[in-house]
Amino acid sequence: MERVKEVVAQSPVVIFSKSGCCMSHTIMILIRGFGANPAVYELDRLPNGVEMEKALIGLGCNPSVPAVFVGRSFMGGSHDVMSLNIQGKLKPLLIKANAIWI
Repeated sequence: MERVKEVVAQSPVVIFSKSGCCMSHTIMILIRGFGANPAVYELDRLPNGVEMEKALIGLGCNPSVPAVFVGRSFMGGSHDVMSLNIQGKLKPLLIKANAIWI
């Protein structure tokens, strides 16, 4: 859990994914479409990916990927992030986290 917190603290937007997850890819495209440059960690390609995935599940990520953090806060998975976008709340969160500028 501590490693996840350390990683999340290093970037305004962090996405935990797996290399073959199409929903993770979709969320990355969505966030990059706003001009943000998320830090992406593909758990299946990291030596400590299994431990990080267990920590994400412990934080309530179910399924474990994609897990999206904006401004050090857990936003949720693909459904949650898509809902924030549809409601017009994602862009303000990205601005507040200094991930994008207007």
